[in-house]
Amino acid sequence: MLHRNALIAKDLSSSCAITLVCNTPAHGYTAKMNDVAAKMEKPSRLSATDWAQGALALIAEQGVNAVAVEPLARRLGVTKGSFYWHFPTREALLKSAIDRWEQRDEDQVLAQVEPIADPRERLRELFHRVSREVQSHRIYAALLQASDHPLVQPVIERISRRRLALLTDAYREAGFAARDAAHRARLAYTAYSGFLQLNQRHGMPRMDHEEYEAYVDHVITTLVPA
Repeated sequence: MLHRNALIAKDLSSSCAITLVCNTPAHGYTAKMNDVAAKMEKPSRLSATDWAQGALALIAEQGVNAVAVEPLARRLGVTKGSFYWHFPTREALLKSAIDRWEQRDEDQVLAQVEPIADPRERLRELFHRVSREVQSHRIYAALLQASDHPLVQPVIERISRRRLALLTDAYREAGFAARDAAHRARLAYTAYSGFLQLNQRHGMPRMDHEEYEAYVDHVITTLVPA
């Protein structure tokens, strides 16, 4: 009986030793398994849209290069697992965020302005809309600074073409010849993008609300034909 108990104890001891060995990670294995676990973690209450919005807020504040998984996860108060549930890579998030901004520009600016029949009113409404989109201003200025990025470049090109086309058509309908309408459209668009760049990159003093509204009115008076 004692001999049998000794054998059982020996078998249990061996089993425990094997278990400990099997559960002891090799060098570098722990970090890898932690990454896998993070990616397999169940999603938090954040959606892919929440992550894209968070990325856009970061772009507006710090630029495209500031978008990174770990800092953004901390900012949103979640783990990396929430990110990997929705996006395979940082580039996928960046593309989703920029595409979302582009679609918003299409839906809330251009699509709202294009149906206006009177070309002068269309121009005034366009200038008013883009002048009041503060967050969108900052995102656009940040994207302009990163316009050589492979994900940013095609978006900036599409946005620019659409806005220039809208401006050119409005000036043509307002009575300008084709070449003059194209020139006036470029002038209006570069005034807008140049103003953003001055404020974003060159540290120009911020205008207060009253001063800014006066500036917008001056731009409209200057660029919209009577």
